[in-house]
Amino acid sequence: MSQVTVTIDGKAYRMACEEGQEAHLTELASQFDRYVGHLKGQFGEIGDLRITVMAGIMVMDEMAEINRRLAAAEAELAGFRDGRDTVLLGVHHREEAVAHAISDLAERLNGITRKLTQRPAPQPQA
Repeated sequence: MSQVTVTIDGKAYRMACEEGQEAHLTELASQFDRYVGHLKGQFGEIGDLRITVMAGIMVMDEMAEINRRLAAAEAELAGFRDGRDTVLLGVHHREEAVAHAISDLAERLNGITRKLTQRPAPQPQA
């Protein structure tokens, strides 16, 4: 475990984190500090605990909105995938139909060729 000191609302907090996560934790603390600073600017000194709770609720609200948008994007993506699968299935059916049509045409041409090669040659007229 690693330790990092972060500053929120002018107060230093020493926190533990996994190795390599120090910069990430510092950035998260910096973002949270901006929430706290924004709320203090709007409401003044109403108590650290209250400001912290309000900042936490703001973060949760944003996270809920992001989760809602993510769910909508995932649903839209699923719709696109279903549409793609339907189109691909249609293409597959059309390819099979074309292959059968070509096969039928080849059989007909072979039949015509057989009939033409089995006919006796025309006799010259005297």
